[in-house]
Amino acid sequence: MKLLTSKQKRPNFVIMKSVCLIVLFALALPANAQTTSIQKSPPLSEGSPESVGMSSERLARIDTLCEKAVRNGDVPGIVALVARHGKIVFFKTYGMADNQSRRTLKTDDIFRIASQSKAITSTAVMMLWEEGKFKLDDPISKYIPEFKNPQVLKTFNQSDSSYTTIPANKEITIRHLLTHTSGIGYGVIDGDERFRMIYQKAGVTDLFTTENIRIEESVKKLAKLPLHHHPGEKFTYSEGLDVLGYFIEVVSGMTFDAFLKTRLFDPLGMKDTGFYLPENKAKRLVSIQKKSDKGEWVRYPITFYDPNYPITGAKRFFSGGAGLRSTAKDYATFLQMYLNNGELNGIRILSRTTIQSMMSNQTGDLFGADSGSYYGLAFGVVDQKGQSLGGQGSVGTFNWGGYFNTSFFADPKEQTIGVLMKQTRGPVSDDTGWKFRLLVGQAVDD
Repeated sequence: MKLLTSKQKRPNFVIMKSVCLIVLFALALPANAQTTSIQKSPPLSEGSPESVGMSSERLARIDTLCEKAVRNGDVPGIVALVARHGKIVFFKTYGMADNQSRRTLKTDDIFRIASQSKAITSTAVMMLWEEGKFKLDDPISKYIPEFKNPQVLKTFNQSDSSYTTIPANKEITIRHLLTHTSGIGYGVIDGDERFRMIYQKAGVTDLFTTENIRIEESVKKLAKLPLHHHPGEKFTYSEGLDVLGYFIEVVSGMTFDAFLKTRLFDPLGMKDTGFYLPENKAKRLVSIQKKSDKGEWVRYPITFYDPNYPITGAKRFFSGGAGLRSTAKDYATFLQMYLNNGELNGIRILSRTTIQSMMSNQTGDLFGADSGSYYGLAFGVVDQKGQSLGGQGSVGTFNWGGYFNTSFFADPKEQTIGVLMKQTRGPVSDDTGWKFRLLVGQAVDD
């Protein structure tokens, strides 16, 4: 037998070491990135309306709608996007991103999407659920102990904001938080004055903040406060998605912003979606505007939030319910992933079977009984009555909107997407939202 020298042995050792490292990397990959898919739907790209069975002539009615809304002063500016079968067939801007500086809107301008963040947070929750990290009906106190033994508001003293409670008849679950049935409220924008006062006194942060705090701090304050009602008994729009943003940090071991970037935004190519803006993108942020007493569009002042978010401040608060900013195309990309049953460009974000569960009725009659829609695990979803009422899309169309006048819908049957981005607060006579949705549907011509 011929003995090998140490120099002759070394190359084999190096090869073996390299193979081991590759194997270890492959084993670690599912924890840090999304899996590839045997499906490979292409990214959104531009196409002609006729190539996907839509009428250019009928889509032009959206032009008329948006131009008139800006001309009449109903809104300062609009970005409108329509896609079908993965092709963007209408993508236009109208009016101003900021009237004070006379900056006109561009298609890649960035908007605060507020409650449109909720669907993204819900998606992140379900990605971790698919990995077997938890059950949807696990109590949230299993992961955030401060929520143990929740209490329901019994009496309230208006003069000093003091109150009494009774024990809730069950624990808050992850499913309750996803479906706004936990009993948690929404602080300063809550429909119940008692809870606005309770949340403010406790120092709970609503929407987002430029202050130097973390979402964990606000969530743990929230955990000590009374509920509107026993969990699972009513639909109360809530900060439950903020709780789930922190929950994602606990379960994943990553900061919420890092999880979304590495596990969702980067794989989907959503390069302009996130919480805080880097300096090189700050000029693309659309101003929040309101009507002045003179009928002019002016920048919205500082109230319980700073309109300069997400440019300025400590940049440490990652609100799962309202904190993200995005563009029309980025959000359409997110919706296209759902229309593709969880896949885009060969990357599998969610399984088709998971999306099937997410789009099912999770709240019974608690969400707008007889309204034509129900609530799933991430969106409002059109039912048979909604389709029959007209103008809302086919059965299964999912949709939502944001605090600053943004909205979207996606129709799985017709494979259409509509995204309408505006940025206003205060009273407006704006009916572009429902009209846009109707006009997208009437443009189908196949």
